[in-house]
Amino acid sequence: MAEPAGEKTPILLLKTKSVPTDTYEELFLTCDNPEYAPVFVPVLEHRFKRDALKTVRQHILNRGLVPTLQNGLATYGALIFTSQRAVEAFNEVVEDIRKEGTSVDDLLPESLPLYVVGPATARGLRALNLRCPILGEETGNGEALADFILEHYNSLYPGVPNPPIMFMVGDKRRDIIPRTLQSEQLPSDRSARVDELVIYETGEMHSFKSNFTNIWQANAVSGRKRQWVVVFSPTGCQAMLESLGLLDIETGRARKIASRRDILILTIGPTTRDYLMTEFDFVPDVVAERPSPDGIAEGIRAFLKQQS
Repeated sequence: MAEPAGEKTPILLLKTKSVPTDTYEELFLTCDNPEYAPVFVPVLEHRFKRDALKTVRQHILNRGLVPTLQNGLATYGALIFTSQRAVEAFNEVVEDIRKEGTSVDDLLPESLPLYVVGPATARGLRALNLRCPILGEETGNGEALADFILEHYNSLYPGVPNPPIMFMVGDKRRDIIPRTLQSEQLPSDRSARVDELVIYETGEMHSFKSNFTNIWQANAVSGRKRQWVVVFSPTGCQAMLESLGLLDIETGRARKIASRRDILILTIGPTTRDYLMTEFDFVPDVVAERPSPDGIAEGIRAFLKQQS
């Protein structure tokens, strides 16, 4: 995936950097010699819902996640995380409890599975050093995670009803996991009730367009002849196209650019590609075949090979 020798090629990642580590940054700081300079440009603004954080806190402190002596069941028998923001919200709750001098070892026991959808969510939870098992990181998407949970969670409660599962989510999410786990087609002893708790809200960051413009223009002024923009969701697409001068303001459709562009657009998958094409008649330069850092890197390599 090597570019011509010289300054590193900027890769503008239209996302918030994950903590404590970000797999996209790790890859592009080390791959191909390295030739790339990853830069995060947050598009979405996430606001934690304080009432929801308080609810999680109360469940923990009231021992709602600990099996009771009477019937062996907790109020919630597992937690599900499919976004980095939900992990960060949970981390905030747990660390606040610790700062007050309360140990969480008995409040978040080994009997409480924490189901995650991928490596980033798993790493964020491991940073808490809890006793809970962190499971499912190899699944990669919600559908596969739901199937994994059905098999694993039911195995924990043979012959007895399982307790509900708490699913910490944002206000914009797919419902594949609750639908799968609560499907009416499942036998009663195979399904699992899922209580969704909206723990954060998401909206386009007001400063995104100006931040994005400042970054790519500064790169261009400094002599960067090529830049990549990686788009992760439809949010911010219009502002991005307007900033790059690729959108006709009067028609709302993409401008027809005859010359070859120095700033190339890559989407994380077909959903965002289809949005760009349907809404703006804009075709991205690359569509990652897999929604992952490696998928993006492979897409760039294939594009550069075609151009050489």
